Amino acid sequence: MRIMAPGKLVLTGAYAVLEGAPAIVVAIDRYALADAPSSAGDVAVDVRALHAPTGEKLGLGSSAASLVASHAARALARGEDPRHATVRSHIFQTARAAHAREQGGGSGVDIAASVHGGALRYRLGASPNPDAEVRAIDLPGGLVLTAFWSGTSARTSDLLGRVIGLRARGGADRVFKALRGAAIDAADAVVNARMFVDAAAVFARALAALGEAADAPIFLPAFSELLALAEAENGAFLPSGAGGGDVAVWLGTAAASTAFVARAPDLSMQPLGIAVDHGGVRPESPS
Repeated sequence: MRIMAPGKLVLTGAYAVLEGAPAIVVAIDRYALADAPSSAGDVAVDVRALHAPTGEKLGLGSSAASLVASHAARALARGEDPRHATVRSHIFQTARAAHAREQGGGSGVDIAASVHGGALRYRLGASPNPDAEVRAIDLPGGLVLTAFWSGTSARTSDLLGRVIGLRARGGADRVFKALRGAAIDAADAVVNARMFVDAAAVFARALAALGEAADAPIFLPAFSELLALAEAENGAFLPSGAGGGDVAVWLGTAAASTAFVARAPDLSMQPLGIAVDHGGVRPESPS
């Protein structure tokens, strides 16, 4: 039997989640697939659905989903049901630790989305007890979410390293304070579509300021133009997660206009047909 683990889209809270602010993340209907092993050997994982047809990573959390699928496949081989809350808690803890070792850190928000599915509010605890608070939420009625891909891939570790370096050098406290505040406001606003979209646009501006301060390409010029166009339509447009290319999201209370949709490909942003996955990691349904 095969295990399926969904990828993710981080809507708000990127980088700020490492500052103790909440992130809003959704699991999506692109999956890593793993066969349950017959022994304790390595698990083969197929992540093609989380890559472009040309092979590039889409920035949808393929490495996290791969780890979750692998750990869940081993759990299934032990006779454990990865849909059970206790089993999922163990998968989250072990996959999060493995992912942190591979990535050199990180919040684990993508692991949480892959394990639990649906929409989540995710927040790290304060040191010395950095356990994560993972809470299922409902996205507000009327919220329109559309993902776009830039056609390029970005290395999250490189971008994260520049942001960590900025924090270590000091002198950017106002940037981090604004980012954290915007993330908190967005997470609190998720009860209402109009409020959440407005707060997401503010968070997008805070992300752009972080990228400028860290000399990191978090917010590409194409993103800046599309954010301005989105704001003119009372929407928001921002990178999903670390930024640097990869995937961005349109958030609005209506679909993006034909003018926005026509301009996006001119800036190498192609729409992705993606929906929210509500099942989390689980055995693959028979076709």
